[in-house]
Amino acid sequence: MANITELSDKTFNDETSKGLVITDFNADWCPPCKMMNPILEKLSSNDELGDKIKFTSMNVDNNPDTPNNFGIQGIPTFIIKKDGNVVGRMVGYQPEEKFRMALEKFM
Repeated sequence: MANITELSDKTFNDETSKGLVITDFNADWCPPCKMMNPILEKLSSNDELGDKIKFTSMNVDNNPDTPNNFGIQGIPTFIIKKDGNVVGRMVGYQPEEKFRMALEKFM
């Protein structure tokens, strides 16, 4: 996913501390996570959204600390941060239009 930055427990804070950032907490074995991948790729490549929102992703199996710190119990979970502060959260599969409208509220 070329327009989506892969994060780790070590890089999460630095990568999500400035601007508007959405992080997709996911796992390789998760069917709803896989269903979200094309939607995230499409929206992150969109000039309207991709230039205003930084799209990031974190595999919860490889990076347990950050998801634990955010109390993530189900995946996919999407955390939206603005200048380092959490401003939104979505859990589960989201249809593209609903997901886009949710993101646009923060722009």
